[in-house]
Amino acid sequence: MAAKKSTEVLIGGKVFTISGYEDEDYLRKVAAYINGMLSEYEGLDEWKRLPNDMKSTLIAINIADDYFKAKALAEKYESDVSEKEKEVYDLKHELIGNQMKMESLEDDVRKLEDEKKELLLNKAKLEASLEDALLGPSTEGDS
Repeated sequence: MAAKKSTEVLIGGKVFTISGYEDEDYLRKVAAYINGMLSEYEGLDEWKRLPNDMKSTLIAINIADDYFKAKALAEKYESDVSEKEKEVYDLKHELIGNQMKMESLEDDVRKLEDEKKELLLNKAKLEASLEDALLGPSTEGDS
């Protein structure tokens, strides 16, 4: 496991030391997220009139809301990825099946072409035999 790291950050005008197993940039990013949320609300007149504990609770609620929305979106993406992986798996198997059918059909075509050649050869022999039978054997050199 990585070593725990600490860094000082400014949140809402106060310096805090926060710790975690993530790098300092990540910890600063967390602080920046909270500061962004605070600055968004500090522009509202209603916010200024709220007691500090209510402000903290509202910030926590909004962070939890963002978390659950992000988690639901991540789960949807994971589900989409699983579905796409299944589709890819099915398509690969369909492709393999079609390749096997194609190879079988190519074998059939080769066999039929061989059969056709044999039949054409037999046809030529039969035609020659028929011609010999009808005309008699041709003698070369008869003039």
